[in-house]
Amino acid sequence: MTQEQIIPPGLTYVGTLEEVVNRGVENDWVIYEKVKEYTNAFIILDEEKILLGYKKRGFGVGLWNGFGGKVDPGETPAQAAVRELEEEAGITAPLEQCGTLFFVVEGVDTAFNISVFSAYQYSGTIIETDEMRPEWFSIQESLMPRSTVTSHDKKREELPAIPLEKMWADDEFWMPLMFARRHFVGRADFGADNKMRRWWFGAAQVDQS
Repeated sequence: MTQEQIIPPGLTYVGTLEEVVNRGVENDWVIYEKVKEYTNAFIILDEEKILLGYKKRGFGVGLWNGFGGKVDPGETPAQAAVRELEEEAGITAPLEQCGTLFFVVEGVDTAFNISVFSAYQYSGTIIETDEMRPEWFSIQESLMPRSTVTSHDKKREELPAIPLEKMWADDEFWMPLMFARRHFVGRADFGADNKMRRWWFGAAQVDQS
């Protein structure tokens, strides 16, 4: 199967991809007319914990997510990611893009192209803002690559696990790729009821040599 055949509409990738998840194939991909650019950033420490934010208002209210938002005119996604992280959590970090997500919602003519960033250190003091309430979560072993899974220590047990049941439904499919430091791309289509109807995720192929 060639890369052109497996990548859903809206996604691009230079290199060799491994298909990781492909579900809901009985449904057609939702048609969209326009695309808007967004960012989403995550701070990961010691391969053990991740900083998430509880969305207090706006799109995705009531859900835990990374820190991000719209890319403003004249900005690059990388610049927008740094700005949004500081606006929403009060910190800065050496963010690097680790993936791309493409979301389409049935009945909405604009698709969301989200550049995902991660960093493994940060500067500043984490603060709660009008939009987000930051909190550290322990990365459960089911989301981690086998090579980094260790027995739970005291520090890990003191933190709650990533609350997947209070996050976007697609997160459980691509977060393990982020934690494995594999560049990923993915598309998820949601119905009018906000339930996923079709989704696909791929990641950079691992060198077996």
